[in-house]
Order: sequence, then C-alpha cells, then structure tokens
Amino acid sequence: MIMESYEFLLFLAVILFATKMCGLFSRKFNMPQVVGALIAGIILGPSVLNWIDFTGTSGSYLEITAEIGVILLMFSAGLGTDLTELRKNGIASFVIALIGVIVPLLGGFVSYAFYFHTNFNDFAEVLKAVFVGVVLTATSVSITVETLREMGKLKGRVGTTILGAAVIDDIMGIIVLTVVTSIQDKSVKPSSVLLKIILYFVMIAVVAVILVKCKKIIEGPGEKRRITIFAIAFCFLLSYISEKFFGIADITGAYFAGLMLCNMKVGHYIEERVGVPSYLIFSPVFFASIGIKTQLKHMDLRLLGFCFILLAVAILTKILGCGLGAKLCKYTNKEALQIGVGMISRGEVALIVAQKGHACGMLDDILFAPIVVVVIVTTLITPILLKLVMKEKEAK
Repeated sequence: MIMESYEFLLFLAVILFATKMCGLFSRKFNMPQVVGALIAGIILGPSVLNWIDFTGTSGSYLEITAEIGVILLMFSAGLGTDLTELRKNGIASFVIALIGVIVPLLGGFVSYAFYFHTNFNDFAEVLKAVFVGVVLTATSVSITVETLREMGKLKGRVGTTILGAAVIDDIMGIIVLTVVTSIQDKSVKPSSVLLKIILYFVMIAVVAVILVKCKKIIEGPGEKRRITIFAIAFCFLLSYISEKFFGIADITGAYFAGLMLCNMKVGHYIEERVGVPSYLIFSPVFFASIGIKTQLKHMDLRLLGFCFILLAVAILTKILGCGLGAKLCKYTNKEALQIGVGMISRGEVALIVAQKGHACGMLDDILFAPIVVVVIVTTLITPILLKLVMKEKEAK
C-alpha cells in the first residue's frame, strides 16, 4: 500500500510534465494547450505506452484528483460568468439545450438500429439502440470552458450561452437517462427523479437568496484568503449535495456555486486564487485522465466502421441541433456555428452515462470501445474546431 502511494507521486509527476510539454507543443501549432493535455493522456495510457492506468490505490488517487480538477474548473467557470449576459440568454440556452438533446438522441438510435439491423420486435435490442442515442445527448463543457478561457471568449454572448445550455443539457440528460433505465430497472421511478430535480432547483434558489442576504457580510472587511477557503468549501459542499441527495452531476453543483458568487466584489479575487491550484495540479490530471481511460485494443473492422458512423453522427447532430436552436433564438449564422461546435465535446459526462448503461446491461462490452473513441475524438477536436470558428469571427 505504501509503495502504491509513492507510485502515485511518480504518476503525478509524469502527468504534470507530459501535459505541460504536450501543451506547449500544441501551442506551436496554434491550438489550445488543453489539446496537448488530452494527447498526453492518450500517450501515457493503455492505448500507447501503457505507463499509467487507474487501477489500484494509485489509480484511485488519480481518479479523485481528476474529479477535484473538473469540479474546480466548473467552479471557476461559474465565477467567471457574466450573470447579466446569462440572464439575457437564459431562454436561448434552454431552447438550444432541448434541440441539442433531441437531435443526437434520434441520430444515435437510428445509427445503431440500421448498422446492427435491430429487430424492432425485440424490446431489449430497441432499448440498446435508444441508449446509444442517450449517450450522444451528453455534453461536457469543461473542455470548451478551458478553450474559451484561453481565447478570452468565456464571458461573451456565445460563451455564456454555451455554458447555460450545457448545464441545462446535463439536467435533461439525467431525465432521459433515468426514464430509459427505469424502463429496464423497475426499482427506479421517473416521477421520483423528476421530483428530485424540481426540489434541487428550489434548493439552489433558496441558497442563492440566503447568499444575497449575506452579501454585506461576505464582501465585508477582513482577510480575503479566508473568503477563498470558505468559497472552495462551499463549492465542494454544493457538489456533494447535488450528487448525493439529488442525483445531479457534482460539476453542475460546482458551477452553480461559482454562479452565486460571481457578482460579488470578492468574486474575481476568489476566481484568481482558485485558478492557481487548478492550473498547477488538478486540471492537468483531469484532462490527462480522459486519454488515460481510453483502450482501443479490442476494435475490429466492424466496430471501426460503426465508430466512424457514430463519430460523424455525434459531431453533426450537435452542430445541427444546437445550431438550429441558436438560429431560432435569432443568433447569427456564425454564432450558431460557434455554439454548435462548443457543444460537440462529450467528455466525462458521456463516459459516466455509458458506464451506467453498461452496469444496467444496456451497453455491452463490445460497444463500449466505439463510444469511448467517440468521446475522446469529440473531446480532442472540439477545442480545435472552436478556435477555428472563433478565429473566423475575429477575422471578420
């Protein structure tokens, strides 16, 4: 056990060094550093060098570090949100998220059903096809957040809309996942889950009102370092409550925690202080962990073919679905494209959904590899495509 603890320190050193070097290399090609971090994870993981994995005690430490990384990342995103802009784009974010869930759900279902010649009289097979669509509904905004932050676009109209739509997308994804799994697992009741989601937003509203009432105390004179510690504690507490008691992703709780503090005088100070440990340790481990989890050894030609189809569907359905939602809300063509591209990444959210489906028997071992490939590729190409479409806007 002690040796594994020391091994964790070695893994951590290798990950930090590799992500930074690959990040600097990616910048040479005018790409965000996060792309390099993802590639570093793929190289270090089972797919290439097989130096690092998530097994044993060391793997558990890395898993926890990565989880803290994504929580701090989303907390920072909440702190950096322009609340006025978010309120202005709230309805647009909902419409974009709604269409951005429906279109990939249908696309994934049709792709699986036709490629594997699903027997529509077999209810279990139909459920498998539906679940592939459910996986594609997921959106992981963490990669997009880091890319937009690097480009200084996080607080703009497009950035706040993507953030808002991604949070709503997560909630909708949870509802869809619960409904589908409850069809197979009779112990889960969709009505109780919907009630939990309603109660969750009531709880968020109550906490927000309490913080507003305590605004003078929070912004009052005193040692600012203390405020940062209290803020991080609040972030972790809300993340825990979201996941444990309401079944809502912990990163959603972290985002709301940042959102509640972003308009306060101490908001910018907290964001700067939180960014230091996040940038130095936790975020690099999180981004590398996505690549490390990838295993591509068991892919055959048939699965490879399905992988390409699923990848094309995953990209196009988000661009078309979210882009259509943006156009309906009077965004320009370029803004609609930017929003659609920003929602492509599936990241850890899709992996969590896929793992739950695997546990419920709706996703077998054979299909897990293509889905992981889709998750990794969409996560890798999103910052690249996002920078291209954003750069096109700048050049206008």
